[in-house]
Amino acid sequence: MDLRSLDLGALQLLVGVDDHGSLSAAARALGTAQPNASRAIGRLERQLGVRLLERVTTGSRLTPDGTVLVHFARRIVESGQEMLTVAAGLHGDTAAEITVDASMTVAEHLMPLWLGTFRSEHAGTTVHLRMRNSTEVFETVSAGTCDVGFVESPTVPRGLHSAVVARDQLVVIVPPGHKWARRRRPIDVAELAATPLLEREPGSGTRTTLENALGDLERATPVLELGSSAAIRTAVAGGVGPAVLSTLAVAESARSGELRVVHVDGLNLRRELRAVWRPPRTLQGPAAELVRIARRSAQ
Repeated sequence: MDLRSLDLGALQLLVGVDDHGSLSAAARALGTAQPNASRAIGRLERQLGVRLLERVTTGSRLTPDGTVLVHFARRIVESGQEMLTVAAGLHGDTAAEITVDASMTVAEHLMPLWLGTFRSEHAGTTVHLRMRNSTEVFETVSAGTCDVGFVESPTVPRGLHSAVVARDQLVVIVPPGHKWARRRRPIDVAELAATPLLEREPGSGTRTTLENALGDLERATPVLELGSSAAIRTAVAGGVGPAVLSTLAVAESARSGELRVVHVDGLNLRRELRAVWRPPRTLQGPAAELVRIARRSAQ
């Protein structure tokens, strides 16, 4: 396969399935008609020689091969978006714009509301939003390649300033047929630690929060590491294993009965979501306005 034949739009759709949980949701997010999205993914599958998606009752999800390749697709898409951002800056346009990096849970479940309010109040300002894990957000904020970041990590590196903008809680989730779903009593922390889980990649705020909560308990090796909450939800529903995710990411699946929340004795998984930025201490301009909106929404 020639690199020149690679369809960036199809890669965006593949990443969208990982982020949103289905091809139809990915197509809506990108403003693409469903038939066109299906054809684009079909062409990409033929070019790569692997099946990327499989049909399920709720629509479509990544195959095991698709789960592997979507991480590379995400890197390509993010690099392309960064190139476009830099190119736009070279035009010399003086219109107000900010670059915002947000960890996955914040970007998927909170940022759309915040940006909707921001746009209504600051219609002349362009926002470039990039999704990363918390460690990567710290790196881009420290390097000065974004104006403000939003993270789930319980700690903030020295040299950066931060403000709490929201709070959430992580919960253990399993499919309805799992043995934990049939228990009348909560499981204990030691059993959770000894169980192979579906986990986010190292550097994710969700994973760091869980690791800190479990402390010195000996941990089982993850059964699988995935790059988004949507991919983990799909894998849990498919019976691959239990997982720990934000209540923001599992609320709809828990209400529908697709997943069950399991209580754990003696485990505190509450956390604070933060905005982070470089000095000076007082954030200014559009970035400060976005942080203000985020904090106001949590009240």
